[in-house]
Amino acid sequence: MSAPLLMLASSLLFALMGVCVKLASQQYSAGEIVFYRGAVGATFIALLVFWRRGSLRTSIPGMHLMRGITGVTALVMWFYAIGHLPLATAITLNYMSSVWMAVFLMGAAVLSGAGGIDPRLVGAVLCGFAGVALVLQPSLEPQQVPGALAGLASGVMSAMAYLQVTALGRAGEPEYRVVFYFSLGGMLVGLALALAQGGLHAHTAGGLGLLLAVGLLATSAQMLMTRAYAIGKPLVNASLQYTGIIHSFVFGVLVFAEPVHLSALAGVALIVAAGLAATRLRQATPLAGGGSQGD
Repeated sequence: MSAPLLMLASSLLFALMGVCVKLASQQYSAGEIVFYRGAVGATFIALLVFWRRGSLRTSIPGMHLMRGITGVTALVMWFYAIGHLPLATAITLNYMSSVWMAVFLMGAAVLSGAGGIDPRLVGAVLCGFAGVALVLQPSLEPQQVPGALAGLASGVMSAMAYLQVTALGRAGEPEYRVVFYFSLGGMLVGLALALAQGGLHAHTAGGLGLLLAVGLLATSAQMLMTRAYAIGKPLVNASLQYTGIIHSFVFGVLVFAEPVHLSALAGVALIVAAGLAATRLRQATPLAGGGSQGD
C-alpha cells in the first residue's frame, strides 16, 4: 500500500479505537484499558515477529524506556479524556501534538540562542490555541474540566513521544520493535494503575470484545502509521492524519448522539491549519519528524 492509503486506513482505525475506548470506559478504568491494549499489542507483535523469524532484541533499551514513559503517559491521559469528553473533542485535543512540537521548537530556539523565532511558527501556535478555545467552549461542563486538561496534556506528551520515535528510527530500530516495547510499557503501567484504582474488573462478553478490539485496532493503526511515515512525505501524511477528526465527528454523532457546534467545527479547522503549518515549518529544523497517534 502507498503511504497515503496507509495513513487513511490508520486514521480510520484510530477513530474506531476511540469508539471502543469510550464504550469500554463505561465498564473499565483508563488504567485497565491501557493494560489490555498493551497486552494485546505486545502479544500480536511477538507472534508476528516469531512468524517472520525476526528479533525483539535491542541495543538501545534506554531510548525505548524514555519513549515508553512519555508515550504511555500520553496514552493514559488520552484514554481518560475519551472517557470523559465527547469523542471528537478528545481526539482533536490529542491532535494538538503538532502545535506543541512548534512550541518546543520556539523554546529550543530561545534556549540555544539560535536567533529570532519564525513569526509564522508563532502564528501557527496562536492559531492552534484559538482552535482549542473554540472546540471546548460550546460543550465543556464543569465536571469535564479534568478530561479537557488530560486531553491537552496527552497532546503535549504525544509531541515528546513523536520526537523519540523519530530518534529511534534514526537509530535503526524497525517499527515493529518500537511498537512492541511501547505496548509492553503500556501493559506494565496500565496494570499498576488498575491495581492502584481498585483492581481489575470482572469481564462480560461485550467488555472483553471491546478490550480486544481496542488492542487490535490500536496496534494495527500504529503499525500502518509508522510505516507511512517511513516511506511517505511528512506533510502529506500529516494532512491525511487529520481525517481521523472527521471520522470521530461522524462516529460521535452516529454512536453517541453527540451534538456538533459550528464554533467547534471552526476550532477544528484552526487546529488542522495550525498543525499543517507547524509540520511544514518543522521540516527545515532538526526537530522535524513524524510519529504515531496516541503514543
